[in-house]
Amino acid sequence: MSKSKTIVLIHGNFVNDKTWADWKKHYEQKGYTVYTPANPGHDGNPADLRTKVHPDLTKTGFIDIVNNISRLIDTLPEKPLVIGHSMAGMATLKLVELGKAAAGVSIDGAPPKNVFPPFQTLKTVIPAFGFFSSSKYFMGSRKWYDYAFFNTIPEAQKSIAFEKFAVPESYKVSRELVLNSFSNINFKKPHEPILFVGGGSDHIFPPNLTETIASRYKENAGRVDLKIFDGKSHFICGEPGWESVADYILNWYENL
Repeated sequence: MSKSKTIVLIHGNFVNDKTWADWKKHYEQKGYTVYTPANPGHDGNPADLRTKVHPDLTKTGFIDIVNNISRLIDTLPEKPLVIGHSMAGMATLKLVELGKAAAGVSIDGAPPKNVFPPFQTLKTVIPAFGFFSSSKYFMGSRKWYDYAFFNTIPEAQKSIAFEKFAVPESYKVSRELVLNSFSNINFKKPHEPILFVGGGSDHIFPPNLTETIASRYKENAGRVDLKIFDGKSHFICGEPGWESVADYILNWYENL
């Protein structure tokens, strides 16, 4: 296949585009044009967003995020390699289904509506739905981030990571992922190549969930590959050793 030299990196929930800064430089040094758009309601410095929530945040849903990326892709000269983390792993699957990507990579990706998550996932993310909260948005505590994101990094780095990356999140994103039919995936539809990457120590979307989602695709629909990185957390794109993950993905893509 003719390889696109364009990459779109999509950030997941609870963080913003700042998490991709190192990946952007890394891939640009390898000759790629790289886009790292902020999802609607997530643009800005994380510390500022924690102090004053973006006015678009609470009205932003999963459908808005997919449509926002789709519009960006429509302006590009070629279909990109799309790489999404967490919620954006599921957004990547949707963009592949919509024919917007040359290939897709779901890193620690959320399940579509038609794949039921394990108890581990429900236990960790249920606060992000806001079903029992009077707040208009979710802002994880340090304790929540330490468990859900930063469980494999050294203690001294956890507070730094929180200050650098943690942002408020819209309840609407999580709710649309589990309640709106848009969030189903047609596993029988022919598709471009997809790589699933999972962290062996992910507390939000554990590796068995990543394996389950990958296995749902029908063999004759298109290429689907899977790689689990032992000992990696949900912060797989930012924790020490992220370069090996980034390089594995690019090597997979370049050898399709």
